[in-house]
Amino acid sequence: MKTQVAIIGAGPAGLMLGHGLRQAGIDAIIIERTSQARVRQRIRAGVLERTTTDLLTRLGLDHRLKLEGLAHHGLTLVNDGRIIDVPVTRHTGRHVTVYGQTEITRDLIEAAPARGLDIIWEATDVALHDIEGDTPAVSFTVAGERRRIETCIIAGCDGFHGVSRQAIPRAVRREYERAYPFGWLGVLADVPPCHPEVVYASHERGFALASMRSQTRSRYYLQVGLEEKLEDWPDDRFWTELKTRLGPDIAAKVITGPSIEKSIAPLRSFVSEPMRHGNLFLAGDAAHIVPPTGAKGLNLASSDVTYLTEALISWIDHGQSEGIDGYSDRALARIWKTERFSWYLTKLMHRFPGESAFERRMQNAELDYIAQSDAAQAMIAENYVGLPL
Repeated sequence: MKTQVAIIGAGPAGLMLGHGLRQAGIDAIIIERTSQARVRQRIRAGVLERTTTDLLTRLGLDHRLKLEGLAHHGLTLVNDGRIIDVPVTRHTGRHVTVYGQTEITRDLIEAAPARGLDIIWEATDVALHDIEGDTPAVSFTVAGERRRIETCIIAGCDGFHGVSRQAIPRAVRREYERAYPFGWLGVLADVPPCHPEVVYASHERGFALASMRSQTRSRYYLQVGLEEKLEDWPDDRFWTELKTRLGPDIAAKVITGPSIEKSIAPLRSFVSEPMRHGNLFLAGDAAHIVPPTGAKGLNLASSDVTYLTEALISWIDHGQSEGIDGYSDRALARIWKTERFSWYLTKLMHRFPGESAFERRMQNAELDYIAQSDAAQAMIAENYVGLPL
């Protein structure tokens, strides 16, 4: 098999890149290690920056987004029951949109056949070849048969645990990581949201977040220890703890119901540099991870894809190499600023094991400053709605 661009991974990054290239008439094949059903069922974030919604609009894949997406014009911080509203649109003139990553993935997958975007599902033992040479290729096994795709470019969009980043030699790769000493217990439930905006709550018992996927489906999170197990958290315990951490005013509006999905995820900040080596380019979680505080994972993937799509079109169609040569530096400049914001919110709103009374006083002072300062709120709003490309 031959193609111009072989994309590893059928998550949002790989799918958006594939659609962008096909829109420009460039051949692309996506190789995904899991099944289509599993990819469709992944529960992920759903707060979209303008960067992401603009990209979906350019791809002509925003029909359901426009019908079902919820515009959000602010966010709410809660500190031991004290409510601090941050008016994002007033400070930036822009808003975020709530639309689940699961729905974006569905839209991208369902549009692929009509646009000539081939996706190979359940490809195991994926290996990258000659990424530094003139004949890059990807080999893999499907239904017991070993296959090989010869290509010009390999785009690694296969996530943190994928093979793409590992194909960059250790002597070249620089990795930066901060693993946090807690995780998030997430619950999805078919209940109306308790608040019109996303709520970030700091409480002596730990962090909590109230978000939504629609007017009838809510997504809630609790900070938990890394040793916690799902069986330790029946629904009744979760709802009781959530209400405690959100504070009485917001808790009074929480409607409970049976969970339809429950999971615990560790938190980490991670960046791998560079994002290009030879004919291999990384995008999305293959190159970086942010803690979910701030909802930046999918949005960072979309900015990577925007940069990479432009660069590959310029090179393949016009023979101009400036875009691909500058891709890594350009993407990383925005990534590190976004990592900073996610790290900042995580430090601000969570309770860390062993933190001193001084550190807690600093959190209180920062939140009090945010409550009283338009400048502080503008900084949060600018980052929350998404830094410019």
